Formats: sequence, structure tokens, C-alpha cells
Amino acid sequence: MHLLTKGFMQDYLCWYAHGELFVPNKSMVERVVGSSSSASNMHEVGNENSNPYKNMVMDAMRMSEGNVSEFPNVEEELNADAAKFFDLLKDSDEPLWDGCTNHSKLLVVAQVFTIKSDHGLSEADYDKIIEWARSILPEGNRLKENFYAAKSMIKPLGLGYQKIDMCSNFYMLYYLENTELTECMTCGHSRYKPRTGRGKTLVAYKKLRYFPITPRL
Repeated sequence: MHLLTKGFMQDYLCWYAHGELFVPNKSMVERVVGSSSSASNMHEVGNENSNPYKNMVMDAMRMSEGNVSEFPNVEEELNADAAKFFDLLKDSDEPLWDGCTNHSKLLVVAQVFTIKSDHGLSEADYDKIIEWARSILPEGNRLKENFYAAKSMIKPLGLGYQKIDMCSNFYMLYYLENTELTECMTCGHSRYKPRTGRGKTLVAYKKLRYFPITPRL
């Protein structure tokens, strides 16, 4: 309760004691660390003129300005995770069209996804909005053409979730020792919908999406 109400360090906004560092150069590090500034001051100085969407990519990929300062210029092939990271980093800085100064590819996708979520828009609604937006933007704009393409672009930012089949009447989860069951132990309701043809994949009536808390902490 003490941690919930008071936290463990006042104004600890930038987690500099836990590997988070957004200070662009050595002189600024010396100026901040050598002073009596608080954690909030360090956060403020380190993030001066920073790109919040670039910081979002850094956080999601568990990276920091301290160990990634520029795009790789080596010829060797990047592994899959590194390639996704640098693609997103590029998208956070790349303008929506040549000459655009206030919208990046990642910023626009993130904002439109927020609008979709806030207003409960369907994927079809999203695609119609994007189709209209692309028609009024300059030629050569980099706005993703539909929901599928946009979702694929920002997927690496998510922490993922686990799908678990559950009873249609909310009595149980088909999980751990109950993974192989095909009907509810309490109400007897079938786990799967009837198959309409041979070779069709079994589809559960209802699924739980479990978001593990440990990666978020």
C-alpha cells in the first residue's frame, strides 16, 4: 500500500537507476550527474527536444539512447529482432511525406489506431478513413494503406498475449491440467463450435486473452 500511494522515490519519472538513459552526449551526462538535480530534472534534461515516438520504440524494445545512437552501417545481416527495431526507429523519424515537418509514419499510425480504439471503429471503417486520407495527401505519402499493413508495422511494439479457450458460460478455463478437455466440467457445454466441413480447424466458442504482468513490470 505504501508503494501504491507514495511510490519508492519521489518524482522518479525517468528510471535512470534501472538502465533508462536519454542523455544525448557525454557532457550532458556529466552536467546532470555532477549536479544535485533530482530524478525529474534528469528526465527533463535528458529528454530535451526528444521524439516521444522514438522513445516509445526504445521502451518497447528495451533499448536506450545509451546503447543505440544511430542506425547500423555494417554490411552484415541483422537478426529479426534488430531489424524490427531499426525499422521502427526509422519510421519514428521518417516524415509522412517529403517536406512534412510535424508528422512521422509511426506517429500517424499510432494516432489513427488510438482514434479507432476510442470510437470503436471496425477494420472496414479504419480502411475507409485511410483510403480517404491517402486521397488528399500529397503523392508519394507513406501512410500505410490499410489496417492490416498498419497493424503489421506496429506489432513489434506490443508485449503480446496468450489466448486461452474458456467455457462459453464463464465456468472454467481450458488451461494447465484442463487443456485437453472438450466440454465444460460444470455445465457440460461444448468447448468447440460444430465443424461445417472436413479438415476445418476447431474453433472455441469463447477465448480469454491473457496479458502476462511480468513483462509489463
